[in-house]
Amino acid sequence: MLEEFDLKGTTALVTGGGRGIGRAIALTLAEAGADVAVAARTLGQIEQVADEVISLNRRSLAMQTDVTNATDVDDMVSKVIWTFGKIDILVNTAGISSWGKGGQVPLVSFDNDSWRQIIDTNLSGPFYCCRAVAKHMLQRRAGKIINVSSTSATMSGEGSPAYSSSKAGLNMLTKVLALELAAYNVTVNAIGPGWFETEMTKASLGNPSRRAEIESSIPLGRLTSLRDVGLLAVYLASSASDWMTGQLIYLDGGQTAAVL
Repeated sequence: MLEEFDLKGTTALVTGGGRGIGRAIALTLAEAGADVAVAARTLGQIEQVADEVISLNRRSLAMQTDVTNATDVDDMVSKVIWTFGKIDILVNTAGISSWGKGGQVPLVSFDNDSWRQIIDTNLSGPFYCCRAVAKHMLQRRAGKIINVSSTSATMSGEGSPAYSSSKAGLNMLTKVLALELAAYNVTVNAIGPGWFETEMTKASLGNPSRRAEIESSIPLGRLTSLRDVGLLAVYLASSASDWMTGQLIYLDGGQTAAVL
């Protein structure tokens, strides 16, 4: 391994680490050498991921956490620091969408509770996590923050007002924090995944005709493995990316090439 990509001796905290993109990132960071704390609402899932991290000869910790609760987040961060002594890497993956409610939901049918839940999870949650971890990183004058956004932040579509707005807000939060924390040697970047096979996309990708439509909309003409997201996260978490901050990197097979 190139030494710039080696994460041995580092500690990462991954929210939403129990499945899908979060799980892939947690395990790939562990493969690169990091100890990894994983957090999510579902304890059983993160306990399984923690066991997988330990099987890679890394230390791990599973914490049942609601990122929409600022007190929960502060407690989570304190526990990681108490257990590992530091946090070098924060990955904000926890997120939800309106797709879980049966597909696209138009504005006039979008209820208040759904709006609040999505904004609280996708935007307020990363804000709480960044704020709690940044206090520690500023004291150490070092750190890597990675926010997991979406192509929906820049590619508008009908029926997802809360999800798209939350991810667009997360992109701007990434840029603002990158400027604010740069003087302390803390970098802040975002990954914008396109279509990947996760619980969130199961309904669409499980439909053969819809899957074919999605694949045809991707310039590279295919989907790829979740591991690709983990590999990009390793780059952003490592010293190889020390001169990169405030960037939004879309991993989408070229889908956003025509709109950015």
